[in-house]
Amino acid sequence: MTDVSGSGGGRKFRAVTALQRHVVNPLSRRMPGQILLETTGRTTGRPRRTPVGGRRVGQQFWLVSEHGTRSQYVRNIQADPRVRVRVSGRWYTGTAHPLPEDDPKARLATLPRLNSAVVRAVGTELLTIRVDLDADRADGAD
Repeated sequence: MTDVSGSGGGRKFRAVTALQRHVVNPLSRRMPGQILLETTGRTTGRPRRTPVGGRRVGQQFWLVSEHGTRSQYVRNIQADPRVRVRVSGRWYTGTAHPLPEDDPKARLATLPRLNSAVVRAVGTELLTIRVDLDADRADGAD
């Protein structure tokens, strides 16, 4: 994992998350080809959609969180691992598993290049997430 113990890591985290929260994510959520991860808000119980990069491999979806357990969607997963993932315009239900023992840098090498490069560049604490997709696809309703 990347060291975030110094004040530089904290400033980088705050700057990146502010940019993502107010600019990148609102635009990305509206793009039809964008992969979305839907978690349940741990305090509100409401659906929370986050644009992510990753790859479906069989009945699993793999991604790397650039801020690890500091990411709100990872905290939501820790509270309730049941999620939905929108891939190619279709929603799939599944169970998410943070994998701190997995090598996130090696995992990024297996995921789409552009997103992986961004995650490496802005990441402060990398964490691999595996979503075990249910056999049946979720309903397609947004």
